[in-house]
Amino acid sequence: MEKKIITISREFGSGGRTIGRKVAEALGIPFYDKELVDQIAMESGFAPKFVEEHGEHSPSGSLFSYAFAPQGVPGIMNGLSTADFLWNIQCNVILQLADKGPCVIVGRNADYILKDRPDALHVYVFADTPYRAERIVRLYGDSEKTPEQRLAEKDKRRRVNYQHYTGRTWGQAQNYDICLDTGVLGIEQCTDIVVNIIKNSQE
Repeated sequence: MEKKIITISREFGSGGRTIGRKVAEALGIPFYDKELVDQIAMESGFAPKFVEEHGEHSPSGSLFSYAFAPQGVPGIMNGLSTADFLWNIQCNVILQLADKGPCVIVGRNADYILKDRPDALHVYVFADTPYRAERIVRLYGDSEKTPEQRLAEKDKRRRVNYQHYTGRTWGQAQNYDICLDTGVLGIEQCTDIVVNIIKNSQE
């Protein structure tokens, strides 16, 4: 089956966003990351920064955060909590983008949302902690928290959000078509692998 849609799920600091952008450039297809956030913000009415922070992260590192999340007012956001309202908008936007044609979509649980599309390739990008810690300090600078704390907290919130909305385990190999270790393979080789998979599926 020809693969046209690429979803990139990634550990924080692993380089998944960079790989996604490079793959899109190599294939000459749209890349949705910040653009996806802007689209969700426009349709939801929330600020892009709010969507970026809450669209793929749980309110905290615990599933209980959803159970105790404030519920919406009837007639406003259909009575849904803010998180559930954003999830519904996010699903609709991702489905619409995939229907428009070939593209690369980073994060936002797109692998699950598009799991029934046979033309989608689902990629998971990861690396060991030292590689990712060095990378986030180099790219984003230092903060009051250690790099290891920043990695653990962000990944935990992504993991909880993914489990809550998909019922699946984030990062589990069976949920993806290919898993790539950037600490071993490097950004460029991981990019080449994905590009070659897409090109070979079109032959």
